[in-house]
Amino acid sequence: MKKRILITGSNGLLGQKLVDLLTQQPEVELIATARGANRLPESDRYSYQSMDITDRQQVLDVIGETKPDVVIHTAAMTNVDQCESEKDACWAQNVKAVEYLVEACRSNDSFLLHVSTDFIFDGAAGPYTEEAEANPISFYGWSKYAAEKAVIHSGIRWAIARTVLVYGIAHDMSRSNIILWVKKSLEDGKTIKVVTDQWRTPTLAEDLALGCWLIADQKAEGIYNISGKDFLNPYEMAIKTAEYFNLDKSLITQADSSTFSQPAKRPPRTGFVLDKPRRVLGYEPKSFEEGIAVLAAQL
Repeated sequence: MKKRILITGSNGLLGQKLVDLLTQQPEVELIATARGANRLPESDRYSYQSMDITDRQQVLDVIGETKPDVVIHTAAMTNVDQCESEKDACWAQNVKAVEYLVEACRSNDSFLLHVSTDFIFDGAAGPYTEEAEANPISFYGWSKYAAEKAVIHSGIRWAIARTVLVYGIAHDMSRSNIILWVKKSLEDGKTIKVVTDQWRTPTLAEDLALGCWLIADQKAEGIYNISGKDFLNPYEMAIKTAEYFNLDKSLITQADSSTFSQPAKRPPRTGFVLDKPRRVLGYEPKSFEEGIAVLAAQL
């Protein structure tokens, strides 16, 4: 029996990595969905359907037609500052859409894997376990927390994969990340200011895709922390990047987050404890250095 898996947001970074990974699993029949046209290389290893997650009828129709065993929901509005200024759009994409997916999964008895974020926490006491108390400090964080609640109280079979600061290279190179930004800046001889007072466990997109597949394959219910394992601040990430590419570290200067004015508040100290995914799923992420090497190989 093939496992039918539908993913939302297949044009996004995580969506692309999931398509890459799931098309290599012989037992998976993959349906990729995103808003608008497919931006990935065509392949007979998956089918593509356009689906706008903010359109309830489209969600019900596509999931009703394809009847997936598992839905992996990666699509979201993730620009934290944009969410602060465009609250209605944020709520439509991050909360209402999840309610539509829950409804569609209930009608078709599909397992729902919802991707969430460390930004549901205030960052006072990271790294966090799955049981830690949420306390969002941005509208983005509130929207993702509300979505989690919708999933948890849905009455369907569900899992939540929470993640932290995802980095990687998309097919169309549409998104930058801290590694590419540091590399380019230093190659151009620019001095950069990088913060030392925000702590994260940065996550390689390939690792997050793997964690999602482990959950989907086992239909492992509950909440799982799926992130990198190294607890770093952006300054340390920048230094490690410079060291990997043999670039001039003296161009990197330390700053604290008060030097940057951003509309949305950022939690200072998040990051995740990975005991549960290691124990239950056999999840083992790469180190940050190994992650840099994966990116370097794709450049």
